[in-house]
Parts: sequence; structure tokens; C-alpha cells
Amino acid sequence: MRTRSSSNLIVESSTTPKRHNRRRSKQRAEPFSLEETSVVTMADQRTMAELLQAPTEGYGDAIVILAENFELKHGLLNLVTSKQFYGFEKEDPHAHIRWFNKITSTIKYKDVPNSSIKLMLFPFSIEGAARIWLEKEPPRSILTWEDLVSKFINQFFPPSKTTNLRNEITNFQQRFDESFCEAWDRFKDLLRACPHHGFTELHQLDTFYNALTPTDQDSLNAAAGGNLLTKTPRDALAIIENKSKVRNSQNKPVVTKVSMNAPSSSTPHFPEISALADAVKVTLLQKSSLSASVKAVE
Repeated sequence: MRTRSSSNLIVESSTTPKRHNRRRSKQRAEPFSLEETSVVTMADQRTMAELLQAPTEGYGDAIVILAENFELKHGLLNLVTSKQFYGFEKEDPHAHIRWFNKITSTIKYKDVPNSSIKLMLFPFSIEGAARIWLEKEPPRSILTWEDLVSKFINQFFPPSKTTNLRNEITNFQQRFDESFCEAWDRFKDLLRACPHHGFTELHQLDTFYNALTPTDQDSLNAAAGGNLLTKTPRDALAIIENKSKVRNSQNKPVVTKVSMNAPSSSTPHFPEISALADAVKVTLLQKSSLSASVKAVE
């Protein structure tokens, strides 16, 4: 009996640790290594630096500006933002470039090229779809003012639109009810809408002259003292401009009006119109006679 109890006690004591041994195991710590801690810390620092540096890639501006010691004044920003380009279908990018050139041509700073001023100010003159377009351009892809204008025009004035306007200029014709000055204004509007049409001044004048009515061509030739196209482009343009300033009823093509009260013999050159006028008069007379008969019966 005692031997079995003793063996049980031995087993219990070997499987169940004493209290002071369990407390000592809790207080026991792993060996501390400064070298391992420093290695982990340096790796963490490198990872953190990479994470902080990654978002900055690809956010560079498309426009490269080579100018120092230049500060954009608040008045300049208000000036260029007063008439912004949004990229709408009806907006004219050429007109925006002309306006922007006119505004920035008056800005002068010592040792700062005017092209650099334009590159700095242009992003403030666009908004909406135009600003989104510029932000999507690759970083450092626009080095000069000419680069910016070329990309801007190609984006908002595609080649298909250029082709259509070139065809309109080539096939220009004076309209039936259009005066000389109105035709000249319309022709200039087409040239202004497509300034990169590529037509020479002589070609433009020849196209416009051949598009006119014989009456207006004779008038120009009389003012030129001969054939208008034999003059220099500058002289021919001056004659056209002088004629376009005469805005009176004589410039309008004469449109013949048919009077319903006039006899049919007054329009011998238009037999169909005369017959129609006679038919209308007969109908009106019949209607008038019927109305009189109805009143008499009443």
C-alpha cells in the first residue's frame, strides 16, 4: 500500500510543478540582442521611406519653366482668369490663344523671357475639361510655348475640323441674298476660325473674287482700274476693304417682286408666275361674289 502511494506521489510531483517553480518560469525573459533590434528598425525605416516616396512619382508638371527670380503677382492671375477656356464644343481655341497672346505681350520682366511668362500663366487661363487635359499630359513633355500651343490646338481643334473649314474656304460662294460686305465678313470669319489653313494671301483673294457675282466683280475691277487680281495682295485687299465699307441698299442683290394687282403683261419673262397670279385673282373674285350672294339671300 505504501509503495503504491509513494509511487503515486512521485508521479504527481513529477507532473505537477511546484508553485515557486511556476512563478520562476513566468519571470524568465528571452535573451536581449541589440544587433537584432537595430536590424529590424533599419528595415522598417527603409520600408517607411519607400512608402512615403512612392506617391510623389508621376505628379510632375507637364510644363517645364526655365525661369528664376520671378513671382506671379495677384493682378496677373486675376487678368488671365477673367476669361478662361473650358473646352466646350462652341469655344474657339484659336481665339483663346489670340486673347492670351495679347494679354501677355504687355508683361515685361527683366531677364525673364516672355515665353516663360506665358508658360507660367497659361494653366491659370483654362478650367474644366481643358485643365483635365493639361493634367493628363506626361510630366516635362512641354518645353516651349510652341509645344503648348500645338498640343492645345490639336486637342480642342482636331484635324477633321480643320479639313471641314478648309473645304468651306475653298468652296466659298456669295449667297443669293448676301451683299458684298456681308460676303466679305463671312469669308474673313472662316479664315479667322482656321488660322492654320495654309492658304496664301493671293490664293485667298483669288478664291473670294471668283466667288462673287459678276456685278461685284465688275465693281472691284472698276475700282482697281483693271483686273483686281493683277494688283499686289496688299493693294487688292485695300480695294476690297474700301468697297466693304460702303454699306447701303445698292450692295444688296435686286430681288424682283410680283405684285398681285399688276397685269400679267408686266411680267413677260415669268409666264408661270403670271398664270399663278391670274389664277389667284380669279379665285378671290369668285370668293367675293359668293360672299355677296350669301348676304343677298340673308
